[in-house]
Amino acid sequence: MAFSYWLSRLRSSSKSFFYSNLQTSNFHNLKTPKPHTTTPIFHSHTSKNPLLALLPAVLAGSLSVGSLALQSQSNPSFCDASNLDSARGVSIGGKGSTEFVVKGSHKELSQELIDELKAICQDNMTMDYDERYIHGKPQNSFHKAVNIPDVVVFPRSEDEVSKIVKSCDTHKVPIVPYGGATSIEGHTLSPNGGVCIDMSMMNSIKALHIEDMDVVVEPGIGWMELNEYLEPYGLFFPLDPGPGATIGGMCATRCSGSLAVRYGTMRDNVISLKVVLANGDIVKTASRARKSAAGYDLTRLVIGSEGTLGVITEVTLRLQKIPQHSVVAMCNFPSIKDAADVAIATMMSGIQVSRVELMDEVQVKAINIANGKDLPEIPTLMFEFIGTEAYAREQTQIVQKIAAEHNGSDFVFAEDPEAKKELWKIRKEALWACFAMEPNFEAMISDVCVPLSHLAELISRSKQELDASPLVCTVIAHAGDGNFHTVILFDPTIEEHRREAERLNKFMVLTALSMEGTCTGEHGVGTGKVKYLEKELGVEALRTMKRIKAALDPNSIMNPGKLIPPHICF
Repeated sequence: MAFSYWLSRLRSSSKSFFYSNLQTSNFHNLKTPKPHTTTPIFHSHTSKNPLLALLPAVLAGSLSVGSLALQSQSNPSFCDASNLDSARGVSIGGKGSTEFVVKGSHKELSQELIDELKAICQDNMTMDYDERYIHGKPQNSFHKAVNIPDVVVFPRSEDEVSKIVKSCDTHKVPIVPYGGATSIEGHTLSPNGGVCIDMSMMNSIKALHIEDMDVVVEPGIGWMELNEYLEPYGLFFPLDPGPGATIGGMCATRCSGSLAVRYGTMRDNVISLKVVLANGDIVKTASRARKSAAGYDLTRLVIGSEGTLGVITEVTLRLQKIPQHSVVAMCNFPSIKDAADVAIATMMSGIQVSRVELMDEVQVKAINIANGKDLPEIPTLMFEFIGTEAYAREQTQIVQKIAAEHNGSDFVFAEDPEAKKELWKIRKEALWACFAMEPNFEAMISDVCVPLSHLAELISRSKQELDASPLVCTVIAHAGDGNFHTVILFDPTIEEHRREAERLNKFMVLTALSMEGTCTGEHGVGTGKVKYLEKELGVEALRTMKRIKAALDPNSIMNPGKLIPPHICF
């Protein structure tokens, strides 16, 4: 496929939207009637790119996924211990690893396999270096690998995916399922080369069941494109990760987003999957019934498996009715602890908010720089309330009172559709705003999550470390479910930057784990978080995962090296 075709797809995935000014009349100040002036809110890099979606390996994310080397041992699935990796010259980020560049060995693809792939995909494959390089380097991640895919294929059907995977398994060649390329933990890396399966051509909506409130889609469709299709029917899919994420990648990383506090994560919104296993078999994980007690829950086994167990080729999603009315509110606080305390108090009050998002003063400053705005540069909470008009307004007033009890100020809310959309764009495009502060740096993004009662303490302790660091760091939190991100801007080529970024990230992860939390609430493991899994889950849990992996993928071709630490043996 021509490089120009790829570039056109890449451009569409990062198309910018420019938003008009928020109008004063769209906001209501519940404390004082002083005028509220606004300026344009943000440039959005949304994706019209049905770009991929793929299997439980994609990230991203949404998501996308990479894959690691395949060695010609009798059964590398049973033990990829670190000493064996060293002997092979393979380093994939195991226990205690601080490597940003994932090492791996490389073996040339046989002409026989290339011919088989050409027979299956015909013109829908490429060995062009530029396209292979783009597929081997995540768009939004500092992680790198020593190799890139040897070939990129673009299957058009489930049958083609099955044939591709079966051929790769026969030749013992690693597979890198590839989605929207929005993941940030190295999911799309191909340290040992192999075959990248780009799912972007499988982007159709196969069936919409309005009365059942579900939809059957292929994995390459993006969540934003899906919601555009559903809007005329009064329905929507409630998960909203980063722009450009595809449904397959979202399944692969078990993603969520700002609406998870109300609607749950990907595992709660997928009814059934179809998955191609490593031997080419096609498995349907469940029926379309809303609940079932029939057998193992294979659907949730695959969700979050990051392409290590199979390639997702079809997804049945649970849908929701578009709310009758909604209100978006913003409030400022003197400290980030006050803001976090209000988020916790709001959830404890029993109010069913659909979003509770927190930004610290550094993040607000980044938004001002990126968009020429003049927002108060202090910790800020954003809420969304849904329901009937009366109910949404009642919730707004209750939360305004809670905020006032915790030193909240400048409580404003919006009901006009365009004003609400533009307010949320501030939050959805927060990552891109950060780069306005350090345009030439990359971002290490933490993803810790703790039980809600520990959120304020975790953020406060983390904030002390972040503020004392010489690096620019911002805090963005899904404060309603205990998940918060830190964007650490650094130059990966400077060793002092790398060490400091890693130190901060490790501090937050270990602090979260000490509070019975997790190293990743929604971004997934990939290669970036794999080193923390033993401390979080224990070696027996990881050995159990390894056994499942070995049973379903005995040749370890499905994203080998991802998710399960390489030192785990059984």
